[in-house]
Amino acid sequence: MSKRVLILGAGYGGIQAALTLQKKKKKNDDLEIFIIDKNPYHTLLTELHEIAGNRIEEEGVLVYLKDIFEHTDVHVIQDCIEHIDFENQTLTSSHHSYAYDYLVLGVGSEPNFYGIPGMKEHALTLWSYQDALKIKEHIKNMFHKASLTSDLKKRQAYLTFTIGGGGFTGTEMIGELSLWADQLALDYNIPRHDVTLLLVEALPHILPILDESLIKKSMKYLTHTLGIVVKTNAPIRKVREDGFELDQHEFIKTYTLIWTGGVQANHCFDPIALEKGSGARICVNEYTQTNHKNVFAVGDFALFMMEENKPLPALVESAMQTGKSAAKNILHSLRKESLEKCKPKLHGVMVSMGKNYAVADLMGLKLSSILALFMKHLINLHYLFDIGGFGTTKKYVQHEFFPKHKKGMIHQHLSKMTPSFWLSILRVYLGYMWLVSGMDKIKEGWLSSVMLTGSTVDATTGASLMQLVSSHTPAWYAWMVDIFIIPNALLFQIFMVLAEIGLGLAFITGTFTFIAAVASIGLNINFLLSTGLYDLWYLVSSIAMLGGAGRSFGVDHYLLPYLGKQWSYFIHNKKLNIFLKTKNKKHTVPRHTFKA
Repeated sequence: MSKRVLILGAGYGGIQAALTLQKKKKKNDDLEIFIIDKNPYHTLLTELHEIAGNRIEEEGVLVYLKDIFEHTDVHVIQDCIEHIDFENQTLTSSHHSYAYDYLVLGVGSEPNFYGIPGMKEHALTLWSYQDALKIKEHIKNMFHKASLTSDLKKRQAYLTFTIGGGGFTGTEMIGELSLWADQLALDYNIPRHDVTLLLVEALPHILPILDESLIKKSMKYLTHTLGIVVKTNAPIRKVREDGFELDQHEFIKTYTLIWTGGVQANHCFDPIALEKGSGARICVNEYTQTNHKNVFAVGDFALFMMEENKPLPALVESAMQTGKSAAKNILHSLRKESLEKCKPKLHGVMVSMGKNYAVADLMGLKLSSILALFMKHLINLHYLFDIGGFGTTKKYVQHEFFPKHKKGMIHQHLSKMTPSFWLSILRVYLGYMWLVSGMDKIKEGWLSSVMLTGSTVDATTGASLMQLVSSHTPAWYAWMVDIFIIPNALLFQIFMVLAEIGLGLAFITGTFTFIAAVASIGLNINFLLSTGLYDLWYLVSSIAMLGGAGRSFGVDHYLLPYLGKQWSYFIHNKKLNIFLKTKNKKHTVPRHTFKA
């Protein structure tokens, strides 16, 4: 009888556990994998501030589970589990019961209010997709109210926005909010200097996990560039609807306090019969096992102690590594093998302060500004590519760099992408011109006779040769022509003829149009460097082809999605499936499926 693995929670750890089981299971393992979450999507928690700060569109942080697991054997269940019975090995929701042989708990964390009076009742939090949407609407509402009121004290309170907690989430949120406040002030006809942005931290420094040099750079950017007021050594003691009190008995009047001051393990199953440690996190051993050997805990929900007897920090990389370890040890247990110790290796941390600035510490390498931002996007793209292939990375790039709702001049133009329908006409004509050029060269004898010359031309035959070096040709290019091309002229001629015919067929049929456009641009630059007299029409038209011209009336319309699915299937299954079809998986599995 097959063994069932239930993974509860589709966060970073749960996703990694499911994908690792899928990749490493063998045919004879006889394993069923199920992942259960109350939502049909995986949330990119590290990017929630971009939704709350209105930088990207609302779905920009969501990756749908059906897309992640489309080409796997992982079954997706959308349900809200209310009780776990470890003795009988079942999970129970209001409508269904699910039996398991192995269980992975990855339900994440929730805000920790530390018993501060009024904090839970009056503060906003940023720990879920719904939280981000709520903050976004609240901030717009505050500007709206401020634009209507004549009460100066109320107006000031409406326009005072405070972040409680100077860790990663709080710093990223205040940076994002500062940039959005510039636009909101214009929209509501409010002087920007009337808006107060305040970051409050109980410790002596913000971002305490970072190196001192990066902390200083972050502080300088926040205070000097963005104009944010940063208060350190300032614990919040009491929160009311109209403001909060600091330790020094200072009262800040505001209707906006976003609390990011700490997290604890999710309390969705209290009471739960598992050993707990600090932050209510579930204690696990070096194999990520709980006190029930067939139950594993991963990510923020687990308290994993590293060799230095320090808890593994609540980071995305921590969740992924514990998720992978739990999956490996389930397979080891299933195969009656020795378990493998989890040895987390954290490669660094990054924090952005809006779209224009970030700092990063990557294995001791200290980065800031553009380089740190580049690494942040690169790592996000790598993660998204691993879980969802080209489709998820394309979505990320569209949301991050081509947002539709931005009002800046550049963003307005970038969002108005030319429909590829009209480009298809130009594409076919460009292909026809390339094809004719290649066929003409065949008629002229390019496949059988030398037609190219370099710096010198034979007086008796020069009229019939194409001279690749002219007075304007760069010296380095002339050297390459004389040393590499002319001694192998016939070979290069054959390549050029085949390239032109190939480009012609690619553009006419709309097959791999982007690659053909890059090759066409490269050939045209080559012609310009040599003769300098080549028709620029080819170059300009080729650049236009980079905009997806093959997706209308072209093979790319069918080929590229197919190849994307093939790649997704391959990275999850380590093999190809030529006749691949999309699985129509249900989000909810009937209760009888899980009866013993």
